[in-house]
Amino acid sequence: MIDFNIDNYLRISWQDVLLVCISSLLIVLFCKHFFWDKLLAFIDKRQKLIQNNIDSSEQLKAEALKEKQAYDAQLASAGSKANAIIDQAKREAKAEKEQILAEARSQADNIGRAAQEEIERDRLRAAGEMKDAITDVALAAAGQILGAEIDADKQKKILDDLIDEAGEGKW
Repeated sequence: MIDFNIDNYLRISWQDVLLVCISSLLIVLFCKHFFWDKLLAFIDKRQKLIQNNIDSSEQLKAEALKEKQAYDAQLASAGSKANAIIDQAKREAKAEKEQILAEARSQADNIGRAAQEEIERDRLRAAGEMKDAITDVALAAAGQILGAEIDADKQKKILDDLIDEAGEGKW
């Protein structure tokens, strides 16, 4: 069988430590001599790239903030403009309403005056017709009473004068 002892694998000796330290030192010196400048250049380049990305993102953030403020200002301005337009529309509507009401009142007054004039004309015509009817009735009555003694034109003139006197308020 195989003789296997775990202690042989877990032991630490100063020789192993010394060999590991020397080999590590040689690797570091080799890398420093051939790769250190390239490594530093790569790190510096990467650092500048990261810093540029940070700066550009801060600049974009500042521009976005400015645009947001400009948008907010436009929004507030639009609100005030909308209020001004609404107020103007209200004033124009009120003025138009007053104008329409004034025109309606004027038309109503004109219609009222025309109706009053028509009523006055009808009253005068009715008074004239009544006067003629009364005159005809009076002539007929007088003609029957007096017979043929006075002619019809004289009777009509007498009765018209009588009716005119009566029409002036003596009735």
